[in-house]
Amino acid sequence: MLMWAFLGSDCLFFGSLIATYLLYKGRSLVGPYPADVFNIPYTSVSAFVLLMSSLTMVLALAAIQRGDQRGLRIWLIATALLGTVFIGGQYFEFMTFYHHYDLSLTSNLFGTTFYVLTGFHGAHVTVGIIILLSFVVMSFRGRVAPEQHLNIELAGLYWHFVDVVWIVIFTVIYLVEAPNIV
Repeated sequence: MLMWAFLGSDCLFFGSLIATYLLYKGRSLVGPYPADVFNIPYTSVSAFVLLMSSLTMVLALAAIQRGDQRGLRIWLIATALLGTVFIGGQYFEFMTFYHHYDLSLTSNLFGTTFYVLTGFHGAHVTVGIIILLSFVVMSFRGRVAPEQHLNIELAGLYWHFVDVVWIVIFTVIYLVEAPNIV
């Protein structure tokens, strides 16, 4: 029940950040602007990587439910690695925006709302990676039994939430802003 309460409050927080982004959309007086910096194909690949991590998370849960510790470890590590690839992609994107387009947190309203929203999401993915790797360590120590699959299920719920939030962010920020997707 506490996880659902946490996710509900997080929905409100992300909703506030998304609403703020939309409220200030197009109000930057100076560039760079979204159309100047976005690379939709690159970010689409990054989004695909994060979404595939939901599949590996489902496979991790299925493994623990059958008592397959090795499978649990493999799929949790795969999920964490995919999440790490996503975070690496986000870091690369942030650095590209900063160094090539001079877009920083204080450049304009777009920079502020973009970095806060996507950075907050990135922080959530990072926390999820830490949780997943903690379960991997615990499983090596024999502290994750099939009867405790609820813990993995809750971690999966959090992970899926982060993925769904990214779908919304990706759509609202990248796809709606894209002048053309090619």
